[in-house]
Formats: sequence, C-alpha cells, structure tokens
Amino acid sequence: MLVLASASPRRKELLTQAGFAFRVHPSSIPEEHRPNEDPIAFATRLAREKAQAVFAELAALDAADDPLFVLGADTVVVSPTKELLGKPKDANDAARMLRLLSGATHSVVTGVALVSRQGIEVASELTYVTMATLSEVEIEVYINTGEPMDKAGAYAIQGYAGSWIPRIHGCYFNVVGLPLALVSSMLEGVAKRLEKQAPAIAG
Repeated sequence: MLVLASASPRRKELLTQAGFAFRVHPSSIPEEHRPNEDPIAFATRLAREKAQAVFAELAALDAADDPLFVLGADTVVVSPTKELLGKPKDANDAARMLRLLSGATHSVVTGVALVSRQGIEVASELTYVTMATLSEVEIEVYINTGEPMDKAGAYAIQGYAGSWIPRIHGCYFNVVGLPLALVSSMLEGVAKRLEKQAPAIAG
C-alpha cells in the first residue's frame, strides 16, 4: 500500500496521472528551516521527517501481503539571491517573492523520501526556472487570482504563471511539486528488492 504523506492537491494529481494507486495521509511536521541548512538538505530532511511520521502512525497496517510504503516530499524555491522561498504569508509577501524571481533564473528543489520496513530512501531533484520580467500590474493581478497563496515561491508553473516561464532546465514535474521519474524509479527499485526477497522468505 502506497501512502502519500502530503495534503498537496498537485502531488495527488501527479501520482494519479502517473497511474499509481495510493491513499493520502498528510503529516503534521512543522516546516522549519534550520540555520545554515542548504536547500537540498532542508527539502530532503522535511521529506524524510514527513514520511517517517506517517509511517509510524500507520505501521500497524504494514502486512507481508500488502506492505506499507510512505512517500514524503517537500519543495522549496531558491531565489536568485539564494533566499529560500516557501509559501507566502500574505499578499505583500507574495508580491515580494515575485519581484525577487522576476526577470531572472531561480532553482526549485524537491526532496523525496520513501519509508518502508526495508528502510528509508531519500533523493532530490533540482530544476532551474527562468521567469520573464513582471510589471507591478501583472504581479497585482496575479495575486488577486489567489493562485500564488499556497505555492512555494508564490507561483504555479502549471497555472496562470506558466505564461511567464520561457524556459526551464530539468524536470517540469519537479516544479509542480513532485518529480515523477525520480519517484517512479524509487518505487520500482523497492518493488524489485521485495520480489528478490520473496523466494528467500518462502523458502
């Protein structure tokens, strides 16, 4: 049984799109950045903590015939000035973030963690995103749509803001919130290891 340790509708949509059967069980881990923690370490730590917390809650459901796998993820946007941008606190914060990203290239990091009885796997994906120069009017109109308010970096590449992104270097789905190829590879790897263990267990 695959469990997504996230309430993100975008991650849910991406996993569904990729054909995975799963259930959603969000974690309540506080997303606090530690001093001097780099973006990759921050994102992977949060992904691991989220997955571990949910696995501990659901451990009783883990069965040999239907083992439990918990997928945790966390996405952070890193501005051109190296500031970590999470979800904006309010409209003013969203405007500030968009001004930082306007007319420059920033990076998006997603940490991914997969927790099961076999252990913990952690990985990350990095994508570079170039955004066009935005006017104050464009920023104001965009914020008024409400789209930026629950997005890291205050924008959604799959939404209205996609028209401002002339190019990316790396995984598009990573910017949406979940690097599908990376996640698929991790899940396939665990499944293969379980298949190899099955004959030994049966014997």
